[in-house]
Amino acid sequence: MEPQPGPFDALADEYDSWYDGKGRMAFEIELAALRPLLAGLPKPWLEVGVGTGRFAQALGIPQGVDPSPGLLEKARARGIDVLYGEGEELVFRAGSFGTVFLLTTWAFLGDPLIVLRECRRVLADDGRLVNAYLDRDGKWGSSYAERGQQGHPLFSYAHFDRYEYVKRLTERAGFEVISTVSTLFQGPGETVALEEPRPGFVRGASFVVVVARPAT
Repeated sequence: MEPQPGPFDALADEYDSWYDGKGRMAFEIELAALRPLLAGLPKPWLEVGVGTGRFAQALGIPQGVDPSPGLLEKARARGIDVLYGEGEELVFRAGSFGTVFLLTTWAFLGDPLIVLRECRRVLADDGRLVNAYLDRDGKWGSSYAERGQQGHPLFSYAHFDRYEYVKRLTERAGFEVISTVSTLFQGPGETVALEEPRPGFVRGASFVVVVARPAT
């Protein structure tokens, strides 16, 4: 598969620098929700939609795939073992991983159900899926959705879904949801303080982490 430039490639520098600027506190809040989950997750780990490797580097995820050559270049510079590829057709053998991560990737998936089924395929039977997405009912998701409708060069390609739909699709793909964490209740321009993640799905959270295992 030959790498094809996409919307992220032209904005790679701007996208990556967001984490050091306006998005720094939001990113710390997101990491605070994810870090407590890591100790119990089976290895090896893979991030689908690794992007520039920000999450992978911060969380110790060694390997990732992404369809953006521009983003992969930055992830590689962060020490992540990366491959070019689409989530809908992963190049790994069945049962290759203990945990697969989707970290703010959901909104840009062309076919989330197919991606989830691919994640299920490459997971071991006792593996875990960690899907951290931006919920449409949160301030960040609703803001990005509105900007997308106005023609934003990146968010116009995105779709922001609600928890009920994400959970339903996850179950259709052959998973059982075992836990959920909610955080990031402050919106764009008002994210100034760290937040404690809340257990379960809490309406109004922008960042929701769904942990699932293969259904038996």
